[in-house]
Amino acid sequence: MGSGSSPCASCKLLRRRCAKDCVFAPYFPPDDPHKFAIVHKVFGASNVSKMLQELPVHQRGDAVSSLVYEANARMRDPVYGCVGAISYLQNQVSQLQMQLAVAQAEILCIQMQHEPELPAITNHHPSMIDCDAKSLLLSGSNTNDFGEQIMPQFLSYTSNNNIMQDPLKRECHWT
Repeated sequence: MGSGSSPCASCKLLRRRCAKDCVFAPYFPPDDPHKFAIVHKVFGASNVSKMLQELPVHQRGDAVSSLVYEANARMRDPVYGCVGAISYLQNQVSQLQMQLAVAQAEILCIQMQHEPELPAITNHHPSMIDCDAKSLLLSGSNTNDFGEQIMPQFLSYTSNNNIMQDPLKRECHWT
């Protein structure tokens, strides 16, 4: 038999005899039948068998892990599967990058409040500087720490954002 004296989870579920060269035996042990059951339900035993046989032996373990992950994701979300989880995480990263940008703008505004007044070079006296987060973000290079362009939709504040509404909308005075 594939592993020890009992058939592997695949052969047990499919009610067949587990051969010594069973492609499923190393990856679906008899003590974890749910692992194969969910992969079989989503992909089918025949397709999984074909996939595993086409791969080199050293890559099969990783492939089985990926299949199990995708099958579990498909059971939780039949429409999007793991792509839904990836999209959710990417959205969280974008929101956190925006929150970071707002915090950095607030730090800059506070630092500007504590700097001594600079002598006027021209007739224009910089007595007030508008330091709201939107203008700071828009006046910069519009890039984040990873060198990617910040998307315009992330630069606007709408009422459905989880970010505090215009937390920096105030004037910074030179001291």
